[in-house]
Amino acid sequence: MIDFKEHPALFFDGVCNLCNNSVDWIIRHDKKRYFRFGSLQGETARQVVPEYAAEAGLSTVVLVTEQGQYIRSSAIGRVLKGLGGFWKFLGTFFLLVPRPIRDWGYKRIAKGRYKRWGKRESCRLPTSEERELFLP
Repeated sequence: MIDFKEHPALFFDGVCNLCNNSVDWIIRHDKKRYFRFGSLQGETARQVVPEYAAEAGLSTVVLVTEQGQYIRSSAIGRVLKGLGGFWKFLGTFFLLVPRPIRDWGYKRIAKGRYKRWGKRESCRLPTSEERELFLP
């Protein structure tokens, strides 16, 4: 089983270009290689977050930590905090905004993400350098 204390896992829509670009950004800024990643279409997501792995949940990013599961803007804020430095400050500030307001913005972006940023034919495959960061 995955040790979410040592490595929180971010589950995302693996065919969404915006989601994949966001994961690339997190990987570039995660100097300590703290986070792990998995597509919501993957086997690990079906076991760990089955309620979001279904087609209806693909518009929700899910962060799983030892404290529990965080979705939408709460997941994003906690990822920013986990990156440390300036991003920790930004994430803390971001999470001070009431969740209904944050999630309203999140849902607006998520609703049009395929139209605006496009969609892949299949989930991304990690590079050999990224392989240890991705869950099956």
